[in-house]
Amino acid sequence: MSPARPATAAPRRQSRSRPRPAGAGERGARRTRTRAPLRIRWDRVGRFTLLIVLVVVAALYVQQALAYFSARSQADQQRSTVLQLERQNAQLSREQKALGNPMTIQRDARELGMVRPGERPFVITGLAGSGH
Repeated sequence: MSPARPATAAPRRQSRSRPRPAGAGERGARRTRTRAPLRIRWDRVGRFTLLIVLVVVAALYVQQALAYFSARSQADQQRSTVLQLERQNAQLSREQKALGNPMTIQRDARELGMVRPGERPFVITGLAGSGH
């Protein structure tokens, strides 16, 4: 059986016969068409609302993920700074301990040309290899 109309053609709406006002039946008179009230397609409204909610939730997750990665990067940076400062502190502590040693103080003083009270200073010149 073949269909009465092709499947691609849109179905025609049947027009309702409305009572015409008096004098409207004259030839050449303009017809005023009133549209039927628009129907709300709740399935589309629901899908659209669901899509908006999905986008908002996804945006919140993305925002939290970015904040997490930012905090993680900052923590790594601070961890490396702490490690560097701990090394520097250990080196300075060793240097302080060495500078407090009386033998180190005496050696540094002699390199600067200082002598103990009562000692006779000697200066040797003309040696090969010495820069003096």
